[in-house]
Amino acid sequence: MSNLVCYRCGATATFPDRKRCECGEPLWFDTEESASRFSWPDSGTGVWRYADLLPVGSSDRTKPPGGVAAAAGATPLVRAANLDESAGCRLWLKDESENPTGSFKDRGSAVGAAWAARAGKRWLGTVSHGNMAMSVAANAAGIDVNTGNTGDSDREEEGDGLNALVLVPEDISGERLAAIAQYSPEVLRVSGDYGRLYYETLAADSPVEFVNSDTPLRVAGQKTTALEICEAFSPTAPDAIVLPVSSGGHASATWKALRELRAAGLLDADLPRLYFVQAAACDPIAEAYREEAEDVTKTEQSESTVAYSIANADPPSGTRALTAARATGGAVLSVPDDEILDAKADLARKAGFCVEPASATTLAGIRRLADSGELDPDDEVVAVLTGTGFRELDADGEKPEAVELADLPDHLRALAD
Repeated sequence: MSNLVCYRCGATATFPDRKRCECGEPLWFDTEESASRFSWPDSGTGVWRYADLLPVGSSDRTKPPGGVAAAAGATPLVRAANLDESAGCRLWLKDESENPTGSFKDRGSAVGAAWAARAGKRWLGTVSHGNMAMSVAANAAGIDVNTGNTGDSDREEEGDGLNALVLVPEDISGERLAAIAQYSPEVLRVSGDYGRLYYETLAADSPVEFVNSDTPLRVAGQKTTALEICEAFSPTAPDAIVLPVSSGGHASATWKALRELRAAGLLDADLPRLYFVQAAACDPIAEAYREEAEDVTKTEQSESTVAYSIANADPPSGTRALTAARATGGAVLSVPDDEILDAKADLARKAGFCVEPASATTLAGIRRLADSGELDPDDEVVAVLTGTGFRELDADGEKPEAVELADLPDHLRALAD
């Protein structure tokens, strides 16, 4: 699987020679033939269960790669009935924080690392100062390039792993840098327009295979989120899938998965509706949807938001995400910070999930969709919780009351009142 195709104009290219089409839109792997033959597999787990639809080879279903990459995917899909009333639908939660480094990014990084090892690459890179940086560094660290990434080598020499290169902004915080550095990648702090790095790295003549936010390898891995959701619902399907959207890569990957399942005859012609949610402080894709624009353009009105990990003013796959929402009868919307924080609190208090604010935009968006009549109480709706919130907890929060040990029995008895 080495051919790429443009969803918009249909032009083709060969991977890895190009990542974006001459028309300006991103490319993804052409899986038309393999998708037409696909059926739900009877073996394999996680990302590698769907190896027939990945650019790595079907053998990975029975022999997944070693290291962290072997553990990507297979995340829980949980009914959250306690939130049904406030969500206005039958709510399901896809918990992507159960991936090895705590976010859905491991799906794309695992496929990227596996492909790079098979192709004889020594360097895997990305542009990120958060979840994607940690994910690429961790997945590269676990790959043995001398065994073709089969995970069955007896070699234990230091340095057999795939090298990782992470480009971060010059003003990155010490806490974030430490989280990335624990996996021993090469880290470069870059001054200047950090937003340009996405394009500069893809155009650079270098030995590094960059798996940035919406590159073909990353989209190929990230589509397994939706494949898992749909297999769990099979032979039916959810009425809607709701995701946070930043670059548009995960949104595009979800649409790609639905298209492939339709080609395989595993989904009806009416696909699950895709709804993508942004923070109101930075919402170029939602703005284009509201204005009925054909293309997403860079916003000049970006402000700070609690959902900073999805605050992308110039999303490289924004137009593809916009197209995905419209093609499935869904929508793109944005929510303010107070609603995001309220949803984050409810996900913890009523469902037991600690998520980053970006993930909480899904529940906040679902509430708005239900209030507007877009979602019905009987709709089966999956909210994708893209990352853990445990890295962002405030250690200086209010402390509970202290109780003398001798008074503990009285406090316990009082719970019955």
